[in-house]
Amino acid sequence: MTADAGSPSLLILLDLSAAFDTVDHDILLHRLHTTIGLSNSVYDWFSSFLSGRTEHVALGKAKSDTHIVTCGVPQGSVLGPTLFTLYLLPLGRVISTHGLSFHCYADDTQLYLKMDFNHPNHSALSHSATLTTCLEDIKAWMKLNFLQLNSSKTEAILVGTPHQVSTSTITSISFSDQDIALSSVVTNLGVKMDPHLTYDTHIQQLCKTSFYHLRNIAKLRPLLTLADAEKLVHTIVSSRLDYCNALLIRIPSKSIQKLQYVQNSAARILMRVRKFNHITPILKTLHWLPVSLRIEYKISLLTHQC
Repeated sequence: MTADAGSPSLLILLDLSAAFDTVDHDILLHRLHTTIGLSNSVYDWFSSFLSGRTEHVALGKAKSDTHIVTCGVPQGSVLGPTLFTLYLLPLGRVISTHGLSFHCYADDTQLYLKMDFNHPNHSALSHSATLTTCLEDIKAWMKLNFLQLNSSKTEAILVGTPHQVSTSTITSISFSDQDIALSSVVTNLGVKMDPHLTYDTHIQQLCKTSFYHLRNIAKLRPLLTLADAEKLVHTIVSSRLDYCNALLIRIPSKSIQKLQYVQNSAARILMRVRKFNHITPILKTLHWLPVSLRIEYKISLLTHQC
């Protein structure tokens, strides 16, 4: 939307070190009580969930002393990511005071800023200063809350039309006494994003990984039943084709065709037919929607959910 309005956007992806392991229980419980407003039995339930945990290291028959756990939330649990997000709630106010927009998904925090160079009070220098100040404040807040912001793994990318990106004078951002160069590709929640949002790199990587797994499945196929082989294909390949595929709406058909080759290969391996056999009846037999329709179906599901 910003690119359509004539300006590029700067996206910064922050990296936290061992984020889930350093959540302080006392701070979290205080936040649940004061910020969220939990009290009485609900607050006691969360207090019981967090407190009284112990850990030890065992190697063979040897066992270390038991240690009381005073920080961390179980990352693989249902509550873990939710509690971590609640722990980060005050961070939103820190970011908002600098006029930046942000998204948080568990320990993945990203900032984005409209680079409106046409505004008389906005320049590359002023944008850089705002970003640097915001990032330093974020780092200071995280330090107070026992979180470690890893500046060496923080990434930034300028997103816009080819003209907007090429004419921008920003090549890096300053953070913790080091310059972070703008990347040509960043990985955002498992999706490879490029400056022009073509998703070519993402599709290339997706196809490479999928065909690697399909070759292995092809070797195992004679030993598997149809039902088991289909589960394997859906778990390893179809899930990749469907992950965040709503982002691929309206990309060029030649890019979609690359993903369709992956699905066609999966169908042929599953049904044990030659690569020259016509694919449409095979997909109909399996009740598989083609890739382009899967994307439109995902958009429909998201629209219905909204």
